[in-house]
Amino acid sequence: MGTSGTREPWTPRHFLLDGRIGVRNRRAYVRAAIGTVAWLFGPLLLARLLGRIGQRRAVHTVLRCWARLLAWHLRLTVDLGGLEHIEPETAYIVTPLHEGLADAIVLLHLPLDLRFVVRDELFEWPVFGGLLRDTAQVCICPEQGALSYLQLRRQAPAVLAGGESLVVFPQGSILGIETDFKAGPFALALALDRPILPVVLTGSHRVWEHPFSPRLRYGQRVSLRVFPPIFPSAYRSAGAEVLRADVQRRLKTRALDGTMAAPRRFIPSRDGYWDGFAFSIDPAFSALHDEIEAHRARVRSSRQSQPDVTSVSDEHEPARRAVHPPGGDPGVPGEPQRAAARPNEGDACTRTLDGLRRS
Repeated sequence: MGTSGTREPWTPRHFLLDGRIGVRNRRAYVRAAIGTVAWLFGPLLLARLLGRIGQRRAVHTVLRCWARLLAWHLRLTVDLGGLEHIEPETAYIVTPLHEGLADAIVLLHLPLDLRFVVRDELFEWPVFGGLLRDTAQVCICPEQGALSYLQLRRQAPAVLAGGESLVVFPQGSILGIETDFKAGPFALALALDRPILPVVLTGSHRVWEHPFSPRLRYGQRVSLRVFPPIFPSAYRSAGAEVLRADVQRRLKTRALDGTMAAPRRFIPSRDGYWDGFAFSIDPAFSALHDEIEAHRARVRSSRQSQPDVTSVSDEHEPARRAVHPPGGDPGVPGEPQRAAARPNEGDACTRTLDGLRRS
């Protein structure tokens, strides 16, 4: 089955960027190589320079142009809807579904100045990590639990006060639509009294399948629907949990109603169980929820019976290495979260978290 669960995949035969990108034939390889040079090193270097000198508005203009040019290069059909719900001068907390790194290309079609909340690993990627740092994307360390929310809570006010909207992926993972929403973005909206902009985003997983496969596909359809903003006052008494559940139900219902590109589905027999990563399954997908919980119970039992074994199962270790190769990897916005990982000593996230501990 393909990543969407409906098509048979092809096997990549030609590779770029140390095997991270794979294409099916030599013609596609030449096209991808030209695109990599043109779109990764041209506009993005300009965005980095503008970011270093503090030209925020110019950075956003360049990134939006880059996203449209890259979508053209990839021959994407970007199916947009609901843009009438956006007030361009309003700073939102944007809460999209999450399927892969190509999500950013589509979200940058929105008429908003966007900053992204990004996992710390991505800041260590060659070229791309420098772009994230120079354009002041928001770094968090999800493995730190509550401290990661405090880190976000500390950085978000300045972003929003500057008129920029903040993209926070509630699933925190690109495993599939079945991944449960986390409460953080919704608690943040209530704490800062900022409107939430719910966004349904599907189909982007078929553009680049990383980390499940290096396949890069051209000519894919990606769908995006913007829902009317949700103002925190409507949920002040109900709280973040009710808000989280309501937004999750609405977004996933639309994603699965057949009017949009098919969302990514999490199939453990194909994708692995991702032991050691902190994610949960939406109870609305009861069969998968029960399967994951049963698997985790077996893992816990194995660990209790073999206390000296540091890794219970290496069945899906190749997939783990694909997510976190030497030098860092895109966890996000939103790769599956590692439960026991540590950020690199001395990096930006560690320094911020040390400050939070002292405060």
